[in-house]
Amino acid sequence: MNPQTEISTPGALLDAKGNLARPGFSRSLVQDYRRADVKVSPLRIKEWDYYLINNGRFALALTVADNGYMGLDSVSLLDFEEGWEITKSPMSFLPLGKKHLPETSVTGDVHSAARGYGLHFIHEGEKRVLIAYMDKFGESALSARVELTECPEDSLVIATPFDKPGHFYYNQKIVGFRAGGYVNYNGKTYTFEPSDSFAVLDWGRGVWTYENTWYWSSAAYVLPSGTPFGWNLGYGFGDTSAASENMLFHAGTAHKLGGIKFEIPGEAEGRERFTEPWKFTSDDGRFEADFVPVLDRASCTDVKLIKSDQHQVFGKFTGKAVLDNGTIVEFSDFPGFAEKVSNKW
Repeated sequence: MNPQTEISTPGALLDAKGNLARPGFSRSLVQDYRRADVKVSPLRIKEWDYYLINNGRFALALTVADNGYMGLDSVSLLDFEEGWEITKSPMSFLPLGKKHLPETSVTGDVHSAARGYGLHFIHEGEKRVLIAYMDKFGESALSARVELTECPEDSLVIATPFDKPGHFYYNQKIVGFRAGGYVNYNGKTYTFEPSDSFAVLDWGRGVWTYENTWYWSSAAYVLPSGTPFGWNLGYGFGDTSAASENMLFHAGTAHKLGGIKFEIPGEAEGRERFTEPWKFTSDDGRFEADFVPVLDRASCTDVKLIKSDQHQVFGKFTGKAVLDNGTIVEFSDFPGFAEKVSNKW
């Protein structure tokens, strides 16, 4: 089991050479990311904001990404009860920072629009407002407005180096916003109620190596006691010797975990069966769960030099977790997702 290096004092994320000054994890953005401090070509800088709102019956995912040579704006609507999903992801050429994504998740708005669609992530005091519209989305236009409130006090922030100078990933996962709002699509209104709808923000800034694979899982819901509970789990890329990105969130407070393993049926043979039940195991016995898939949001983009093979699998988690003080938390049919993504980018 690796030691966990927690960073609690403020400072610059990168040193004078553009390398991570202090690899490890924190509970907020105590290290300051500044795009001007990155020493590699702007073609290699990758920045994104990704929000997912989920209540176990349907979900909405919104992405604005500036990946240097390629920009991507994405909207996904998923209906788990009817068993379908639609994803539309307009791309742009050579944004090179022109999307002006904020250097922190705490302040600043995100706006990205082109012909026939728009995405807007706005800070309004203590809440965040997510607005999306797309004129051509499946069988009709789509419009959405969701307000995120009750931002948890703790989040998972990790500074991960790669084995290549100037390459790093600085990532914050805020798990467990309360979400209220709607999506209008194809004559139907999907309504998110704050009582059972939760959101996660994946805020990423960094310089990635060309070829890598990541595993990521997140879930949030309420326990029978009414207490909010959720997690962030992940691994697969970079040098994680300083810290893992595995963390529980109980009533908004973080509880750090060691190593987690995603056990995907058929993966050992290279023929993953993503829609069969998965298992999650931990090296310290603090997280054990069964995952029953409901829907695989699969996509594969392959243009030779650039390839992205994605399986974001949504379903229900049942298992137990152990908090830092030894308290055992049992959860059943928790809505969430687990994914495996392989990129050449």
